[in-house]
Amino acid sequence: MEFRDLTTRVGLWYENFMKNADPRTEDWVLMSSPLPQTIVIVAYIYFVTRLGPRLMEKRKAFHLKEVLIIYNFSVVALSLYMCYEYVMSGWGTGYTFHCDLVDYSDSPQAVRMAGTCWLYYFSKFIEMLDTIFFVLRKKNGQITFLHVYHHSIMPFTWWFGVRFAAGGQGTFHALLNCVVHVIMYSYYGLSALGSAYQKYLWWKKYLTTIQLIQFVIVTTHIWQYFFMDCPYQFPIFIYIIGLYGLVFLLLFLNFWYHAYTKGKRLPKVLQAKTWAHPYNKTNGQNNSEITNGNGFHHDKNE
Repeated sequence: MEFRDLTTRVGLWYENFMKNADPRTEDWVLMSSPLPQTIVIVAYIYFVTRLGPRLMEKRKAFHLKEVLIIYNFSVVALSLYMCYEYVMSGWGTGYTFHCDLVDYSDSPQAVRMAGTCWLYYFSKFIEMLDTIFFVLRKKNGQITFLHVYHHSIMPFTWWFGVRFAAGGQGTFHALLNCVVHVIMYSYYGLSALGSAYQKYLWWKKYLTTIQLIQFVIVTTHIWQYFFMDCPYQFPIFIYIIGLYGLVFLLLFLNFWYHAYTKGKRLPKVLQAKTWAHPYNKTNGQNNSEITNGNGFHHDKNE
């Protein structure tokens, strides 16, 4: 009886909670409820941490050079498109970069912004292929907790963003992330082409700086909310973005301090891509990383 009462209360709470959702996005793919995406995310976590490595244990690693080339440059193209859409639907056509509210109207520009937010959300599922390629290539050392956490939490939290606040100042970090993805995945794509193209990768030494700049800009932009009178419709998303940006800014600064200030050895720090703790030990070395536009990176193509 108590369990039935609990489920009833939860059901009523969810019903009341969803009353505040954006009706424009209700019928879009994966938007009906958080359950479909939760199933996908749980399946992803199970595959990359348990099932995948077990299946590959006695098999030879796949050589996915051509696949990685197509995948990386496809993400570059998608990221460029999302940059354009974010700019044309708000960030270059009226947003102030200060207190920008969500436009819930059915105007073409407002719907365009909502559609871009959904596309960004869906792109997070595409990026799960990063980890799946690690599994298939038996690069299990790069499948760290923070890597899997990042690829899981981004789509999960963005579902709520698309359903409740598809626009406004909460989307700036997505625009900036798309810009960084263009740079990072271009590097990964060129790197996957082979040694003949290494001479064109002289700018790889700036990847760490790009990461740091991204964190600083995102954190600065979102935290200005706390120092102005802004009636943003769902402040909870401001807190989530601010906390997320601040945590990874601190992690990156910690990495930067130990890698450069203290002069610790960087094992191919600019050559790979995955999320990891700066002091995750692999084969007795520091596994410092900067990831696709969001964190500590290792080259998935090596």
